[in-house]
Amino acid sequence: MGDYIHTNIAQDNVAMVRLELAQNDQIPLRRPFDPLIHDLDPHFKLTRFADLKGRGCKVPQEVLNKLLEGFQQDENGHGEQSHFMHMTMTKIGIGMDAAVVPIRHGGLSLVQTTDYFYPLVDDPFVMGKIACSNVLSDLYAMGVTECDNMLMLLSVSTKMTEKERDVVIPLIMKGFKETAFEAGTTVTGGQTVVNPWCTIGGVATTVCQPNEFIIPDNAVVGDVLVLTKPLGTQVAVNAHQWVDQQDKWNRIKLIVSEEDVRKAYQRSMDSMARLNKTAAKLMHKYNAHGATDVTGFGLLGHAQTLAKHQKNEVSFVIHNLPVIAKMASVAKACGNMFQLLQGHSAETSGGLLICLPREQAAAYCKDIEKVEGYQAWIIGIVEKGNRTARIIDKPRVIEVPAKEKDGELW
Repeated sequence: MGDYIHTNIAQDNVAMVRLELAQNDQIPLRRPFDPLIHDLDPHFKLTRFADLKGRGCKVPQEVLNKLLEGFQQDENGHGEQSHFMHMTMTKIGIGMDAAVVPIRHGGLSLVQTTDYFYPLVDDPFVMGKIACSNVLSDLYAMGVTECDNMLMLLSVSTKMTEKERDVVIPLIMKGFKETAFEAGTTVTGGQTVVNPWCTIGGVATTVCQPNEFIIPDNAVVGDVLVLTKPLGTQVAVNAHQWVDQQDKWNRIKLIVSEEDVRKAYQRSMDSMARLNKTAAKLMHKYNAHGATDVTGFGLLGHAQTLAKHQKNEVSFVIHNLPVIAKMASVAKACGNMFQLLQGHSAETSGGLLICLPREQAAAYCKDIEKVEGYQAWIIGIVEKGNRTARIIDKPRVIEVPAKEKDGELW
């Protein structure tokens, strides 16, 4: 149990701009975070506390896969697996989104995941919401829709002034806890440390019966691939930072306006902060054969991991790329920097990539839009193959949304 619940951080400094829904249920643009409202320096940027040496470094996917496979070996390195390891890793598929561990009592399983990352947006409240949504997505990717408990993991940057700390940390916590409440769970503890970087994340835990989770290894030839959030969050976040960096802004200023970039940034924040809970519920209704969430390794990276763990000899072929409006053009203008259209651009708290029976996929997409007001897209097919995934040479880019509406995000 962490000590942050008993912190003396001044709660009086918490001020939040809530997202209000218009009467027509369309989501309006959210007022940007204003440091002056909180008596902070007008040039305050939360993302500055991630912008230290080493930021953005991550373990390459192929290295990570080898490290994970190492868990399957016994302590002598013979590769022979105990019954326990067989049950918890081999059967479920190590490298998937959440650990599924059979427990002692009555056929139940413990489902658990953890995640954390650096600030990538400058609104602390929204950053807390994104962090919570991102942690829960690993459960949702397994078809688990209810979370029994969450812990919060926070690292306060040593570079923050006392004033910045007392304003920013309560706002992050508030956003995290509000999204947990939206998900139907609570935050009962965690841990807070001081660190050169600011990091935000958590742990999500639940106990499930077998019918409450979907083991992501049952894709069959003829299935289609559905994606529940648009791509391009990393491009949007970076482009928004470039507005104030003339040398970088010069790369893209002929492609997009400042208003285009600010709207893409708002859209990326809204998308990243949105829970995948409805998407997970509908996986059961429409008989999904498996899923993963699209995060740091990009669409193709996560598609390849999902394909690798299928029981059947199948491969995934992706034809369509739904992208936050204007961000595909920005990515092209930057050459291979993002590799968005190649499927390698990192996403944070992205959508679920789901294998669905062909005859039920369209109904799934229609249902999720009816319930949530957000689109989902059929982006590819499952064909016979050797458990790989690829994007075709010239995929169709779908601008999201297709048409701009003044004062509305989507």
